[in-house]
Amino acid sequence: MKVFRFPENPLIAPDDVKPFHRGHEVIGVFNAGVAQLNGEVLLLLRVAERPVCTDPNVVKTSYIDFSSGKGKLKEMELQKNDKRYDFSDPRMIFYSDSMHRAAYVTSLSYFRLARSKDGRNFTIDDKPFMYPETEREAWGIEDPRITKIGASFYIQYSAVSPEGIGVGLASTTDFKTCRRLGLIFHPENKDVAIFPEKINGKYYALHRPVPKGIGRPEIWIAESDNLLYWGNHRHLLSLSEKGWDSCRIGGGAVPFKTDRGWLAIYHGADQNDCYSLGALLLDLNDPGRMLAKTEEPILKPEADYEMNGFFGQVVFTCGALTENGTVRIYYGASDQSIAGAEISLEEIMEKLCKCFI
Repeated sequence: MKVFRFPENPLIAPDDVKPFHRGHEVIGVFNAGVAQLNGEVLLLLRVAERPVCTDPNVVKTSYIDFSSGKGKLKEMELQKNDKRYDFSDPRMIFYSDSMHRAAYVTSLSYFRLARSKDGRNFTIDDKPFMYPETEREAWGIEDPRITKIGASFYIQYSAVSPEGIGVGLASTTDFKTCRRLGLIFHPENKDVAIFPEKINGKYYALHRPVPKGIGRPEIWIAESDNLLYWGNHRHLLSLSEKGWDSCRIGGGAVPFKTDRGWLAIYHGADQNDCYSLGALLLDLNDPGRMLAKTEEPILKPEADYEMNGFFGQVVFTCGALTENGTVRIYYGASDQSIAGAEISLEEIMEKLCKCFI
């Protein structure tokens, strides 16, 4: 499959973003939701910051303390020689002793807007568009998807707290202000992507529960009358037994409508934590019915900025645009930067058809 990576890649890197918090550094700008408004491409960037630390024996991170009601930024300092902590994953810190087990994130994420007339050269707002505001967001907000329904844009995002990762929903009409609508999927769940129109009178959303006992991290679909309360959950896609999507899978960009079905780009990881992108074709009248999927990735880590970074071997999308038979994918590369690529819609369809139809 021919993939055209933008020659400007990475489009946005940590050095392009000024830290919002005093004494912090931006370590990642990635996994952006995508929208179009008034002739501009808007990227809702996940920006990850952490306190600057010059001591090689110390790890610092930040969180929002809501114990007094109003959120207050606080820093946490951990000693690397403390055997109760596992620092092997740069994204998480794991704690365990004889009585307790816990996990912490190594950075605090929030959302900032980037704007572009050509979809490649972006200017970035200095202040957050969305910032953690509730106890369920105390450890940050992550990985936004944007679904346009009528005149409103609905933002689905991961809400991270000591209680786990749930999914919040917010709405805006102008990307100047937004209104939070609450937690729509409780922990442990993520990778929610709401379809952009009602189907036979119902809203639909892809989601990814994370079972701690029986079950695996796989893609489900749910339906709703009002976008707030979701039910009739159905299992949609299983892990493959081996290969690029054998360890975990989840929704990616918001599904879009084609004459052959709903096309959903999803992510998968293998046993070596290499993240790639594939595609699903879902029935137009019943998106809980899968018609086809790609056996091989449509986009996998190959470029240096995809192979090397904060967490290497990763391409991960939260948003795509379609125009004149081309799918433009904006994706996080190595959990560090934003990149863009274009793929022919017909080529994706051919891969689906050759494999399954």
